[in-house]
Amino acid sequence: MGGKYLVLLVALFSVSCTRARKELGTKDNPVKFFFVPSVDVRVLEDNSKLIKKFLEKETPYKFEVSVPTSFISVVEAFGTGRADVAALNTYGYVLAHEKYGVQALLTTVRNGESTYRAQFIAKADGPIKKVEDIEGKRMAFVDPASTSGYILPMKYLKDRKIKPKETVFAMRHDNVVTMIYQGQVDAGATFYVSPTKEGIQDARMLVKSQYPNVEKEIKIIGMSDPIPNDPVVFRKDMPEEMKKKIADALIRFVETPEGKEALSRLSGVTGLIPATDRDYESTRATLKEIGKATAEADK
Repeated sequence: MGGKYLVLLVALFSVSCTRARKELGTKDNPVKFFFVPSVDVRVLEDNSKLIKKFLEKETPYKFEVSVPTSFISVVEAFGTGRADVAALNTYGYVLAHEKYGVQALLTTVRNGESTYRAQFIAKADGPIKKVEDIEGKRMAFVDPASTSGYILPMKYLKDRKIKPKETVFAMRHDNVVTMIYQGQVDAGATFYVSPTKEGIQDARMLVKSQYPNVEKEIKIIGMSDPIPNDPVVFRKDMPEEMKKKIADALIRFVETPEGKEALSRLSGVTGLIPATDRDYESTRATLKEIGKATAEADK
């Protein structure tokens, strides 16, 4: 019996080694590209397929695109070797870098800006006219790990000792806007992007097809200080040549008409520029200031 078990173990080990030797970027071992679910999953899935198609055309690699249920799933996927590349939220990147050495090689650009701020919004005809009026009111945030939908606005409120009576997490930026529009909460916090000649580009644009008058009905009442935009990140031990080819292809993608449209639908992105981990030092300082441990996610 011992001999049989030994043979079985050797066979299993051989299979494991064979799988491990499969070259990354091939059909049998595609590059795993993750997206954080910041907007409607169908929008993410449809537009991420366009990115996959472009990358496979512009690089020698095969890709597998995934949209998990939360940012923490993406972070932990790097820890278990199931993720190679990800379009990650800023807080998720800080966490993934600290835990697993994940590297930011690109930063998103929105209308020429490589930084962004959180905005506080409320009903235009409601009692809240400025951020201080949130004291004792109902407040909607996006997610405990959302930089613009929680971390930045919470720091702003904490610095000014403003305490809402009740807070809820809507889990998506568009949900925050909808809750305010429908009167479920008095105010909320979401991402802000400067308007263009086409109109508003902040989180309110995500529900404009559903609520055409959202810009008139919901107004910005305040904004946080700026921090770097969300990064595109890479597993630290990926081959350097592979990282460069993928990063360069992504930059080319956003320069195409279909690329501009796809990334705009995902999160209002209009460009990508090279980045390093040093660009996110200010974010780490902000996290420490509001008492968040970057080594573990909120439950």
